[in-house]
Amino acid sequence: MKKIITMCLLIATSLGMLALNDEKKKSSTDKCVEITFDYERKSGPGSNQYAVWIENEKNEVVKTLFVTSFTTKGRVREGQPIKRGYTYRPACVPTWVTNAKAAEMTDTELDAFTGATPKESGKQTFIWDFTDNEGKRVAKGTYKVFVEATLKNECRIQFSGAVSTKAKKGEVAMNVSATGSDEPYAGMVKNVKVVVK
Repeated sequence: MKKIITMCLLIATSLGMLALNDEKKKSSTDKCVEITFDYERKSGPGSNQYAVWIENEKNEVVKTLFVTSFTTKGRVREGQPIKRGYTYRPACVPTWVTNAKAAEMTDTELDAFTGATPKESGKQTFIWDFTDNEGKRVAKGTYKVFVEATLKNECRIQFSGAVSTKAKKGEVAMNVSATGSDEPYAGMVKNVKVVVK
């Protein structure tokens, strides 16, 4: 009888530990990163382009969350061949174009994360679920979140911040760097906030 009771206790304890481990696994994989910013649409050519993406510690793009369609698809004009926007406007989110190796991607691959430039100003929100472009969970480590915006022609702004797969919930510190200065366009992308949830 004692053996049966001991066996039952061992099984119950084991099941309890398995359930606890499953709960821990679930909570760690349910974590995500929310990227938000205020977008103010500007008038005129050479503006309103941006990209949001994630890189690993080797500076390789593991996931592009969004890039404006002009960057990847260009603008179709009557009688002209279709060309990707970054080929005839090289100032168009150049860090993303280079690091993501956009020139090596097919149109189908680009379509997976390309979206129309918002016609209205407002808050933009993107979620990274710690997966790569193929939907596979990324390896443990530290990753970098990027938001790059072409403000006007050569003028652009870039925000970046590091986030670990072991990060606790909370806001991520962001660095900002700017190239050129065009005051009327400076507020196109602002109040960038990255939060682990």
